[in-house]
Amino acid sequence: MAAVSTPRGPLVVDAHHHLWDLSVRDQDWITGPALAPLRRTFTQRELRAETAAAGVTATVLVQTVTVADETPEMLATARDSDLIAGVVGWTDLTAPDVADTVATLLAQPGGDRLVGIRHQVQSEPDPAWLLRPDVRHGLTAVADAGLAYDLVILPHQLPAATKAARELPRLTFVLDHAAKPPVASGDLEPWAADLRAFATLPNTVGKLSGLHTEADWRTWTVRDLRPYADTLLDAFGPSRLMFGSDWPVCTLAASYGRTLATAGELTEALSPGERAAVFGGTAVETYRLGEHVARRAGRPAVT
Repeated sequence: MAAVSTPRGPLVVDAHHHLWDLSVRDQDWITGPALAPLRRTFTQRELRAETAAAGVTATVLVQTVTVADETPEMLATARDSDLIAGVVGWTDLTAPDVADTVATLLAQPGGDRLVGIRHQVQSEPDPAWLLRPDVRHGLTAVADAGLAYDLVILPHQLPAATKAARELPRLTFVLDHAAKPPVASGDLEPWAADLRAFATLPNTVGKLSGLHTEADWRTWTVRDLRPYADTLLDAFGPSRLMFGSDWPVCTLAASYGRTLATAGELTEALSPGERAAVFGGTAVETYRLGEHVARRAGRPAVT
């Protein structure tokens, strides 16, 4: 890949990354030899080194497992961090007391960093899981709490996500990793048509994230990713698209620095204002990060 400059400026937000400590909790999704590089602890200290080198201002920490204890732990981590501006946590959307659980999370120390909820919908065998009455009840509770809902889904689940977003206009649905399109095969359809249908709804937002881990990890190029990135940009527009590294998962295919530089290259045709939206403004608005990001804007990352 040709050398390109990373998007630097007063505000660069990484709107999607993870942390985990295997001495605290197993990550049972990390299985098989291909994912072996991820079977270790990834700490905030390591993240800080990466973000400092890349000129990132603030980040959003996203859940990895469907375990209730993980979200309070992430909120405590964010509370004590001047880097992590927001947390997308997990709670059981199907529980009758989901609204009370969300309220408890918001009220605890660090609860002001809770900006969204996510569930591993990609692992649900029912392609219409998002449309179940108990799930809809949970999604309504998320909307009532003023939080966003992150969607980690596969392409065949996009139609259900579109219907859910249409039926719940008060809830902002944030699409992680573009619904994991088949980059490795080069196929665009039916993914592109379904993505565009989802993006026509005003309460939907996308993340420019995870594309290179859907490509061949060893041989991918920016050219391989461009049709998918261009579809995202055309469907959502810069004001509804945000950059996310998906660190450390991204390291299966590229370093943190290369991941950010690739996003910069994929958006090089945008105006400065449009790039500012993708690399900061959209995340700040969608996740209500203003207060926490303001503390870091214009300052170098602490190492």
